Amino acid sequence: MKKIFALFALAISLSFVSCSKTAQELHVYSIIHDEETEALTKLFTEKTGIPVSYLRATTGELVNRIIAEKNDPQADVLLGGASSYHIQADKEGALESYSSPLAKNLPPYAIAENNTWTGFCVLLLGIGINEKRFAEKYPNTPVPETWDGLLNPEFSGEIVMTNPIASSTGYLFVQNQLQRLGDEKGWEYLLHLSKNVGQFPDSGSAPAKLLGSGEYAIGISYLHALAKYKAQGFNVKPIAPPQTVGDVDCVSIMKNTKNLDAAKKFIDFMLSKEAQDLMSRLTFTTPVNPESSAVEGSPSINNIDLINYDVQKASNEKTAVLEKWTKEVK
Repeated sequence: MKKIFALFALAISLSFVSCSKTAQELHVYSIIHDEETEALTKLFTEKTGIPVSYLRATTGELVNRIIAEKNDPQADVLLGGASSYHIQADKEGALESYSSPLAKNLPPYAIAENNTWTGFCVLLLGIGINEKRFAEKYPNTPVPETWDGLLNPEFSGEIVMTNPIASSTGYLFVQNQLQRLGDEKGWEYLLHLSKNVGQFPDSGSAPAKLLGSGEYAIGISYLHALAKYKAQGFNVKPIAPPQTVGDVDCVSIMKNTKNLDAAKKFIDFMLSKEAQDLMSRLTFTTPVNPESSAVEGSPSINNIDLINYDVQKASNEKTAVLEKWTKEVK
């Protein structure tokens, strides 16, 4: 058993992408993309002198991992993921409370009541259209501009959305429908919609990519990802449907981390104007720091019709909702 444990520990340590090899380096589990993780951790090291190693994986995989490792964490920080997932990890006793001095000017929705997680950018859910493919396949059909418009049977096999079991993006969409319609009608909607979905990839970034490459006509994705592809010249049209949902991408510290001071410095860094400006330039997300500026073309929360999203409800019922999804939908 000792040999097996030693091999497991070695596999965990080797799985990190390392910027430097010292005993004092900060270990990060990252849900955001490699490009953004690398750029942010590099800037953090430049600003603080603290080297960083990171492991990038899906939301579900990393949240399950930090819960399993809560008594002996193999990472210091969880970077990314919607608030409901950080709430889940906190319920399991996996997160450390920390109130950054930079959090005092943030909006209330970006801060946990017990300070176990803090939002660093706004996430807004929407519909993406590959205009070329849509025009070719549906020359006489209006572009869907509402969530209910996605139920058109003509769109069978032409919609791509993320698997909510693996991704916080997909689960946010599921909760969007359950909270705007109520449980009964919400599940009716999800069951109906699933007949039109051609693919449920695990990664939250996949629908925007598949839409940009022209493999699907319609995608359900974060608006910032769609805006980024549009700015890069892809034939993608972002649509903010009425009654959509907004949440925050969060960062938190692992309970029992052996590198608490460095982890706190990383939280401070992620809330800084410099880090959030960089994040917005790379991802087109909307910063939560009021001193930071969103890049031109990124979605504005002020012009979008949002439901009154209950984050606590989404967290409380996540296990039951995903079990039902697995049983009835996919």
